Amino acid sequence: MHGRTCLRLFALLFLIPPVFLCSQSDRTDPRFSTPDVTPLSRAIRAPEWNPTRPIPRPPVTPPGAFGFRQIAQAAGMIFCGTVTSITPHPASHDRAIETVAITFHVERAIRGVVPGEDLTVSQWTGLWSSGQSYRIGERALFFLYPPSKLKLTSCVGGRMGRFAIDGAGWVLFSAEQLSAFLTDPVLAGKSHVRFSDFAQAVRQASEEESPQRKRR
Repeated sequence: MHGRTCLRLFALLFLIPPVFLCSQSDRTDPRFSTPDVTPLSRAIRAPEWNPTRPIPRPPVTPPGAFGFRQIAQAAGMIFCGTVTSITPHPASHDRAIETVAITFHVERAIRGVVPGEDLTVSQWTGLWSSGQSYRIGERALFFLYPPSKLKLTSCVGGRMGRFAIDGAGWVLFSAEQLSAFLTDPVLAGKSHVRFSDFAQAVRQASEEESPQRKRR
């Protein structure tokens, strides 16, 4: 009887599926482990934040419609140029925040710059990461805010303050810009204009007195 019982137990060992006999080390085998997938949000490096450092704020746009007049009056530098260099600057003892230095070769100037000069400005890395970036060789007409107390600037209204230029030097408008310029007496209804006409529109818009100034 004892011998028959042993034989039955021995037979059962061969009938049990191998998966139940796997040891703990087998469960950690790379073939069965879950791959380490890093979320895309982690792969993109965000600017470091330090509560003791001031966070730059873009200038506040005047209330009301954000049209060409607001863009022209808010800009401190308006020019057609080409991006020649881009240099990141990490935060340091002398620099409270991370910035990016962008150098433009100015071809034609409307305000605040000189034709032929190499203009270098600084922009907060946070704006760069949010989409307000440049590339070397990019040629456009730029509206830049006057430098802040931290000597930082950016395009007025983001994409609204950057205009494409074709090979012949004509200023081209995006669909967003066309919609915003519907009330402008010089640019309304046009998809592209000569640089001279565009400069005239800037001068005319700059001479107009804003509602805020009239109330003072």
